[in-house]
Amino acid sequence: MQLTSYLEQYKLAAAMSNNANSKIPIPDLPEPAHAQLDSMLARKFGKEVANYFAGSPLNRVSFLRPDTTFLSQALKHPSSKFVLYNHLNPAVKTPEKLHYVSYSDVEAVVGDPYDRSEDELVKQYNSSIYRPQLVFLGLDERKKSEGLVYKERYSGQPYWAVDVTPKESVTEAAEQLIKKVEGSGAYFAQGRMQLSLVAEEGAIYAEGRHLLDWNARNPFCGGCGHRTLSVNGGFKRTCPPKDLADRLAGAADAPDRPPCATRVGVSNLCFPRTDPTVIMAVVSSDGRRMLLGRQRRWPPHWYSTLAGFLEPAESVEEAVRREVWEESGIQLGRVVIHSTQPWPFPANLMIGAIGQSIPEGEEIHLGHDAELEDARWFSFDEIREALRTGTSGLGEDPGPEYTPGALRIPPKTAIANQLMAAVVDGFASAEPKI
Repeated sequence: MQLTSYLEQYKLAAAMSNNANSKIPIPDLPEPAHAQLDSMLARKFGKEVANYFAGSPLNRVSFLRPDTTFLSQALKHPSSKFVLYNHLNPAVKTPEKLHYVSYSDVEAVVGDPYDRSEDELVKQYNSSIYRPQLVFLGLDERKKSEGLVYKERYSGQPYWAVDVTPKESVTEAAEQLIKKVEGSGAYFAQGRMQLSLVAEEGAIYAEGRHLLDWNARNPFCGGCGHRTLSVNGGFKRTCPPKDLADRLAGAADAPDRPPCATRVGVSNLCFPRTDPTVIMAVVSSDGRRMLLGRQRRWPPHWYSTLAGFLEPAESVEEAVRREVWEESGIQLGRVVIHSTQPWPFPANLMIGAIGQSIPEGEEIHLGHDAELEDARWFSFDEIREALRTGTSGLGEDPGPEYTPGALRIPPKTAIANQLMAAVVDGFASAEPKI
């Protein structure tokens, strides 16, 4: 199963510019954690690879999310920064930088939903009262001196994502906030993907988008069908036992909802969904060629690595071998994991792997699955040249040094590009990496 949605990212260029062939800025990748630290694993495998949308500067302090006292203080702290999303489109200053606002800007829209304990919020749940979705993203601990200090141990600048899509009771306040943002010179970036933000801003944006999208997709309980309540700073949803909106005329309380399986045992909450996806660079048995595929709708000569969804009761290695065989007919032997990439469109985790074909399984056959128009083996030299001159998005022209008719591949913001680069740089060889 070819992961078409993943590679559709590169149509972003047309959405960000009146000239569909203009080059969008390609940001540097995030710095890997402890990149300069010498260790046994680094000597064996090389330094860790951090792909685009990873590398967030924020400490998520997930254990503090049930603490509404903390959330309330983090919400209203003078240093708090809010990323605004209108129909999931983020507010940006430029294609490279997000636009942040303060609590005073969003107060009329969000209020303080953490003014009581989480247990009290569940008991007083009223589905007829609309609250814009808030997500606590974490603390930037680099800003300890000016940020929030909580329990004398946790400190930093709080970051939030907030949905300001004009809706229901907050329509007017949200519209006024949007006008204020746009009046300041910022704008809500159109298009599904934002691949030009600098790396750490891209990671912050990705976390917010993933959580806002997931909350919007899960307003009802999967067990009983009733409306759910966002809790834990936007990272969980619960099915309250009562809904004050169900009160009969004149009644002081609401009747209990029917029993729900999500309220008993260890399955009492709905958690954010992440869909594991494999994407793989396939190396020939002689270690000199790489398999790439293309879809019919892609530009001429534009190829990429194969990809597909991990299925239930299947290991990553098994999924890689299955997907490659289904799409290309190639049979793989050893599979190793290279790196991963969060992909919030809407909720993928791209698991990047490198697999090597077996000598008797290298004949390409596209008759199993009709996803690919073509698949072929490319020499490492062809891959190296494409990495140097032929990278581009689907809506862009390649670089000025590109030779017409040569191989074209995705830019470095795609994990596919990183997998290709790793292979031709010797990741799969037996040589020490440092």
